[in-house]
Amino acid sequence: MSLIHTRQIRSLIARTLGVGALAFVPLANADIFMRVDENGVVNLTNVPSEPGFERILTEPVERIAARNEPSQEPLNGKGRARYGEAIAAAAQQHGVSGALLHAVIEAESNYNSNAVSPKGAVGLMQLMPTTARQYGVTDSRDPVANIAAGARYLKDLLAMFNNDLTMAVAAYNAGPQSVIRNGNAVPPYRETLRYVPKVLSLYQRNQTLIR
Repeated sequence: MSLIHTRQIRSLIARTLGVGALAFVPLANADIFMRVDENGVVNLTNVPSEPGFERILTEPVERIAARNEPSQEPLNGKGRARYGEAIAAAAQQHGVSGALLHAVIEAESNYNSNAVSPKGAVGLMQLMPTTARQYGVTDSRDPVANIAAGARYLKDLLAMFNNDLTMAVAAYNAGPQSVIRNGNAVPPYRETLRYVPKVLSLYQRNQTLIR
């Protein structure tokens, strides 16, 4: 596996979040910091705990687009309303932020309970078959069961990575062993480098919309 150059990482994150495509007035920000260690391992976090991290993105959580420009992809209001009660119940039961659950669901399936990925992940929170079995889910297309299992999985990942949200989100996408093998750093996979800042941005936005 080849590592991605720092400039490419910046470009991937910028393209994911639309930086530079619009003129924005930021109302709140979700900062992303990066460090590349001596082995070339990429570390991304929103809460740098050690020296050597560089802020590579200040992402506006809410944006005002310049006149005549397209707006950022809107929140899926119908999906949020349809599954809101199940998400709120899972969040309360398992001690996970509802805003985070909504962010992961929007990034994973855009609230499509029948979504199936090329790798075989199924449902709102795109449970892999092994994860579904681990949490006792027999039908991953069942929204309530899928959300509950995804919430439990996120809770376990947050505990595994000492409540580091960035690492937990990376592990949800790439698997916890990938994060551990990379020295508790975001694995330098293109999909994961796109996924992590997207979920963090959605999460920050959702905190103003979802209680």
